[in-house]
Amino acid sequence: MSKSKRESRQTGNQKSSSKKSGIKTAYKIVLGSAAVLLIGTLVWLPTVNMAGAPEITVYKSATCGCCSKWVDHLRDAGFKVTTHNRQDMNQVKQSHGVKYQHRSCHTAVVEDYVVEGHVPAEDIQRLLDGRPAISGLAVPGMPMGSPGMEGKYNDPYEVIAFKKGGSDSVFSKH
Repeated sequence: MSKSKRESRQTGNQKSSSKKSGIKTAYKIVLGSAAVLLIGTLVWLPTVNMAGAPEITVYKSATCGCCSKWVDHLRDAGFKVTTHNRQDMNQVKQSHGVKYQHRSCHTAVVEDYVVEGHVPAEDIQRLLDGRPAISGLAVPGMPMGSPGMEGKYNDPYEVIAFKKGGSDSVFSKH
C-alpha cells in the first residue's frame, strides 16, 4: 500500500474516530441534561405542591386517638402539620387565650390564629382566606361526627369564632 493511501486511510480513521467521539459526547450531554431535568423535577415538584399548603402546629396529648385522627383530617385536606405531644395542655390553652368554655382536647396554631378542638379543615381554610379580626376558632368539647370524632352518629355542633378578652360568634354550623 502506498504512503498516500495509508495516510488517507489514517485520516479517514481519525475522522471516523473523531465523529464517534463527537456522537459519544453529544449522547453524554443529552443523557446528562435529561438526568438533571429529572432530578430537578423530582426535587422541585414536591416544593411546588406544598408551597401553598398552610402550615399548622398542633399541640396534643400523646395518648389521644381523636387528636391523631384530626391531624390526619388536616393532612388529607392539604395542610402541612407539625405535632407536639404535651402533658401541660391546660397551660398551652391558657397561653393561647383559649377560654375555659371553648376548650377541647387539642390546640393548634395556624399563622396568627388559634384553632381549638375538632374544627373542620374547610373552616380553617375559610378563616385563612377571609382573615377576620378574631383570635381563632373553637369547637368546644368533643362532638360526635366532627373531624376526628367520626362514629355511629353525628351530633350537631357549632364552630365558634372567639377574640381574646372579647365576644364570641358562630363561625359555622355542622
